[in-house]
Amino acid sequence: MKASVILFPGSNRERDAARALRQATGEAPAILWHGDRDLPAGTDLVVLPGGFSYGDYLRCGAIAARSPIMQAVGRHATRGGLVLGICNGFQILCEAGLLPGVLMRNADLKFVCRMQHLRVENAATRFTRGYAPGQVVKFAIAHGEGNFEADDETIKAIEDNGQVAFRYCDATGRVDEASNPNGSENGIAGVFNERFNVLGLMPHPENLIDPLVGGVDGRPLFEALAAA
Repeated sequence: MKASVILFPGSNRERDAARALRQATGEAPAILWHGDRDLPAGTDLVVLPGGFSYGDYLRCGAIAARSPIMQAVGRHATRGGLVLGICNGFQILCEAGLLPGVLMRNADLKFVCRMQHLRVENAATRFTRGYAPGQVVKFAIAHGEGNFEADDETIKAIEDNGQVAFRYCDATGRVDEASNPNGSENGIAGVFNERFNVLGLMPHPENLIDPLVGGVDGRPLFEALAAA
């Protein structure tokens, strides 16, 4: 797999994403600057990492979504190429119109940084087939604007189409208000586009690939992408 990681001013998780990809694929991904206008020839996967692109000014991800490189990412997605947006990357994908909905301030208006259980909702995609349907995993979260919201029609569509990738839950897999760290609609932690080649999620699977730092629940995602 040939992967590229996009670096925006304020990104701070690009090396974590690169390490996870290198572990899964055996090859180091290309690191692209936001001002670049093209992806390397033969790119299979584009990753938009976490951080605070452009200092989160205006709206999280709004300025980064209009960077020159995002036109190339959009063309890549239109061709059916794989795109993964993590945390700030998820926000950028929503602002760019590559994913539905929007990420708003956490319901309690506080930044949250902790380990969080998630339930795998769709395990039949190239991103998630390393998991079992309904499997409970644990990822790290670190965000102040992770509250996924959309109009009722959009929420119904993504639910009916199986576009919800992960939901916040407790250790038993129960989805309720107490297990929702940010007030996200229906406990949604990650969504796909209609073609299932673009995934955005707020939690950080790239930080859970080594037992020395708390677990390996993020590893199957990157291994599934490598196998794709």
